Amino acid sequence: MKRGSTLFLKIAVMLMGSPVLALCIFGLVWLPSHPVDPHYDHILYPILIGVFLTVIPFFVALSQAFKLLSYIDKNQSFSELSTRALKKIKYCAIIISGLYVAIMPFFYLLADRDDAPGLLFMGVVPLFASTVIAVFAAVLQRLFQEAIDIKSENDLTV
Repeated sequence: MKRGSTLFLKIAVMLMGSPVLALCIFGLVWLPSHPVDPHYDHILYPILIGVFLTVIPFFVALSQAFKLLSYIDKNQSFSELSTRALKKIKYCAIIISGLYVAIMPFFYLLADRDDAPGLLFMGVVPLFASTVIAVFAAVLQRLFQEAIDIKSENDLTV
């Protein structure tokens, strides 16, 4: 495969990480020091901590996706390295889902107190998106592992 054939996807991975990094640096740091209402602090801080914690597995998953694209460039797409990268992406997505499940009650309390039902949607979208990514990574990991097994079986039958 040509070396630059996955260039678009690598750029997309970098572009996905840049707004999240900007939000972490500017938005999530600014929000606790400028709350709209100080009575929301006991609800807002667990949400901010949860969102900050989800950033770590998010960037780990992005780096693994970048590695996976590099493996594809090097014609090592059906290798043990690719399966490990997909496994790490799957675990990161599961961790993100778990963290959002943990902070969903706080999203509910905030939406209930502020009388904004659309705010609850802000917690549900990342939860379902990361669950879909975890399932997709698991399916791809299984597919890659089966291809590796078939490839090693064919190498043995000479």
